[in-house]
Amino acid sequence: MDRLKTVWTWLGRRAENFLALLLFSMFVTFLLQVVFRYFLNLPVGWTVEWVTIAWLWGILFGFAFVVRETDIIRLDVLYSALPRGPRRVMDVFTGLTIAGIFLYTLPASWDYIDFMMRERTAYIRVPFFWVFIIYIPFALSVAVRGLMTAWAGITGSGPRFDTGASAETHDYD
Repeated sequence: MDRLKTVWTWLGRRAENFLALLLFSMFVTFLLQVVFRYFLNLPVGWTVEWVTIAWLWGILFGFAFVVRETDIIRLDVLYSALPRGPRRVMDVFTGLTIAGIFLYTLPASWDYIDFMMRERTAYIRVPFFWVFIIYIPFALSVAVRGLMTAWAGITGSGPRFDTGASAETHDYD
């Protein structure tokens, strides 16, 4: 079991490294774009394309593999004001609804992504399949998180993230 936890931790660190590499590449590409456009007077299009792709991958990959449940920003004013029973019902309803929607749309999403293998990006000429394929692990991650939230509501073991106990306070004195 310790070996599995070690491998899981190692994979999590590599996912964080990949996300940091995407952000770094976006920054370097942005600087290249500024230099080429404003100093060399040679506008290049691939920089905008790469930053867009890296941003898409950063958001979807980050949520699927890096962001922990405790890192998610929640607007839970109403949720926190309710007693435990209604909160459990809300957890089950929202968890199953989110999981259901993402799992239901998964086949159509895959069809679209597969179809996009025929089209390429304008400058880098990468098939759009490789641009959009990150959506599949993202959708599966959202569905799994939704099912985990529903299960926590059903078993009464949730919420796994206690906003009241962990929220930071801001003293503006």
